[in-house]
Amino acid sequence: MNSLVEENYLKALFSLSNGDGEVNVNDLSKHLEIKMPTVTSMMKKLAAKKLVHYKSYKPLRLTARGRKEAALVIRKHRLTEMFLVEKMGFGWEQVHEIAEQIEHIKSPIFFSKMDELLDYPKFDPHGSPIPDINGKITGKAYRKLSECNEGDTVKMAAVINTSDEFLKFLNSREIHLGLKIKINSVEPFDHTMVVSYENHLSESLSHMVCERLLVEKE
Repeated sequence: MNSLVEENYLKALFSLSNGDGEVNVNDLSKHLEIKMPTVTSMMKKLAAKKLVHYKSYKPLRLTARGRKEAALVIRKHRLTEMFLVEKMGFGWEQVHEIAEQIEHIKSPIFFSKMDELLDYPKFDPHGSPIPDINGKITGKAYRKLSECNEGDTVKMAAVINTSDEFLKFLNSREIHLGLKIKINSVEPFDHTMVVSYENHLSESLSHMVCERLLVEKE
């Protein structure tokens, strides 16, 4: 059974590697804001548990077992976020920190019941795919809003950044999952988009914002 700290390392590796890529130790250290010697010590420990492929001065890679363990923690996190939004009325900007704590509960039956009560959702409140009970993740191929063209009509599917500040910004603009967005124009200089949706006939979104919104064609 992995500790809370070990699970956080596995999650970080999974995120930085997109599930199955290599990760530099220095990048992991910066991501976790933990000193290199401490990270290296933990990698040796996780390698001894056959969760990480580790060699001195070489990139890190999760083992198959490590990927599954990481994905199952992510599953608990995303199920919890969905439960907090759908069953408890939290805003999507309020749930991350709570889920960070609940994801470490060691009770499969607890999360199985949560999954059942939610009618087995495939995505969390931010549009991220929820891994299944075997740790398998099945996502969809989305485009960034910034990659779309003038005249396109798209549907908001997910967000890349789930920080409180960004989600509160989206709330202030009444931008949410499932929203139909029409791109009226794109500024050539800085790629600001002027879009329309629901009661917003002309809303300007910066390139930084558009880079963080994932959409699918209508």
